[in-house]
Amino acid sequence: MANIKKIGIITSGGDCGGLNAVVKGAGNMASSLGIESYIIPNGYAGLYNLIDFDKLVQLTPKRADLINVNLAGSKAGNSRVKIKKITDEKKYDRIKNGLKKFNLDALLISGGDDTGNVIVDLYKNNIPCVHIPKTMDLDLQTYSVGGDSTINRISSFVNDLKTTASTHNRIIVIEVFGRYAGHTALRGGIAGGADSILIPEIPVDFNILYEHVKITYMQRANNSETKSGYYIIVVAEGIKDVSGKEIVDESAGVDAFGHKKLAGAGKYVSQGITKKLKADPQIKKFMKKSHIFVEGIYQIPEARYVTPGHLVRCGHSSAYDANFGIEGGAAGVILLKKGISGVTIVGVVGKQVRYLKTEDAIKQKLVDVNQVALHESLGICFGRKKEAYSPELKEIKEVPERYM
Repeated sequence: MANIKKIGIITSGGDCGGLNAVVKGAGNMASSLGIESYIIPNGYAGLYNLIDFDKLVQLTPKRADLINVNLAGSKAGNSRVKIKKITDEKKYDRIKNGLKKFNLDALLISGGDDTGNVIVDLYKNNIPCVHIPKTMDLDLQTYSVGGDSTINRISSFVNDLKTTASTHNRIIVIEVFGRYAGHTALRGGIAGGADSILIPEIPVDFNILYEHVKITYMQRANNSETKSGYYIIVVAEGIKDVSGKEIVDESAGVDAFGHKKLAGAGKYVSQGITKKLKADPQIKKFMKKSHIFVEGIYQIPEARYVTPGHLVRCGHSSAYDANFGIEGGAAGVILLKKGISGVTIVGVVGKQVRYLKTEDAIKQKLVDVNQVALHESLGICFGRKKEAYSPELKEIKEVPERYM
């Protein structure tokens, strides 16, 4: 049992659902165990500058009661700062002096893979800390707060956009976050009823995509009493074509972590489909047959792209993220109290608080493309030649343990 009397709570990286739940769960568990908890504001920027603070906000039960776990974002504030990139050679000594100034014995930190990398560095520099996994990308080895909230937001946008798409006979491309993992695009697209889902794990053959667009669009219009055709594509940033070319706007620059900003995939797909529509003589015949062709004005279906951007990570947390965040934050404090550090929370199952080394938890997890074939058999296009789904049937003797 470690002699932990005071801890600092940090949320880092991008905002998303579940972070306020982590903060509240950690604060309330700390109070329950007789530990004082303090907010270190604005992520690692706040940690680096802790030595210059005059005071910190203590997360008393009264303060914690004011935190609404149903809201996304973080009352603690975030920043995209990577400690290792700070040029100050004595940065870790500066951090330790800041912790010493406020008598903080350990840190509870919630963030994604970049945050986790910093946690590994902090731990190696003898700064006790526990990681609560947070990333809407879902590319860590364990579930991370933010993923479910984002998937629900994407699903809602995809479904809602069908109204404007069908009203105007449009092809709409929705570009969403995820970097090089397509989890949120895949699950959000499936739940929203997208016609195509393009993810980084599967190189896109635009000829195959276009054929699916054309056939589905025309069938939908022909089956409509008012000749209303539409088509919805969900595109994950970071996609590549079959030649291996990354589809990204190179002028977007890099973020604070030094990662290339992945933007432009939605625009690229939209413009590519438009070019193919213009070059396809069958489309002109279809438009005339549907009595919507107007020479020089309305000759092909209109393709547009939408980038909801930060709308998929703001607003409200899903109930799942609120639950996981509260339990994860509480579990992190329990581990610190037990003297366990340098680890990532996996989940709470009954009396078990499960965790693994942070350096293992932050290894990238991608979409299992074997499962994609199931959805291809149900009619969704993934920009590749449709693969047959050949399931392996397996009877299980007991239901696998779930985290909730």
